[in-house]
Amino acid sequence: MSRRPRRRHPVSPRAAALEQHRHDRLATIDALRGVGIVLMVAYHFAFDLAWFRVIHADFNHEAFWLVSRAIIVSIFLVLVGVSLVLAKRAHPGLQPFWRRVALVAVCAILVTIASYLTFPQTFITFGILHAIAVSSVLARPLVDFPRVALVLGVAIVVLGTTVQLPLFDGAWLNWIGMMTYKPPTEDYVPLFPWLGVVLIGVAIGTALPRIQRSLAAADRRSPRWLAWLGRHSLIIYLVHQPILVGALRVWSD
Repeated sequence: MSRRPRRRHPVSPRAAALEQHRHDRLATIDALRGVGIVLMVAYHFAFDLAWFRVIHADFNHEAFWLVSRAIIVSIFLVLVGVSLVLAKRAHPGLQPFWRRVALVAVCAILVTIASYLTFPQTFITFGILHAIAVSSVLARPLVDFPRVALVLGVAIVVLGTTVQLPLFDGAWLNWIGMMTYKPPTEDYVPLFPWLGVVLIGVAIGTALPRIQRSLAAADRRSPRWLAWLGRHSLIIYLVHQPILVGALRVWSD
């Protein structure tokens, strides 16, 4: 008996776009973002344990927690800059960029609302998602000017970590940074110095083609589960705290 050739089902445009998106991504970058996700979840779990008085930890003053937070935020924001470069090369048009920025901005607003319901005195006004949305808009024009991005990025980091002016202490300007004190909020990621970290990421992303072979080898060795976490970092960021807090509430009852 002769076998009939299998009829191939037509591939939908959406499925084709998703497949192309997977090919456009670098597993190494996703895996690095996945590392940031793991560290972030661990950090927030420790924060929740302190909130439920299971452990004692001072997240605002103890060096270990301050350094840990700085490392986690730096990982995410450097990769924001790198991703701006990779995304523009894969999709030069503005529509995918603005769609992504809008998604992050909406999620940032949801985080503000949720934090207000949980911590009305210290709710989040300008946290990591707010910084990512605004920094993406400000950094994208410099994707084609990596040297300018690097110099400006270093300057912003230096200014943001060394200069403190009463001018920026006002509630309407503290999102810029350079305040004389840390505002009472659960997450604070001002543009100075963190926009500088994103711009440094832009410079790094521009240099990636020079190490293309190394990246290809690293992609093959990147743990798939870490890359998966990196690809779904936004949804994990949104849901992990409700899950952790809910689990601790059940445990503590």
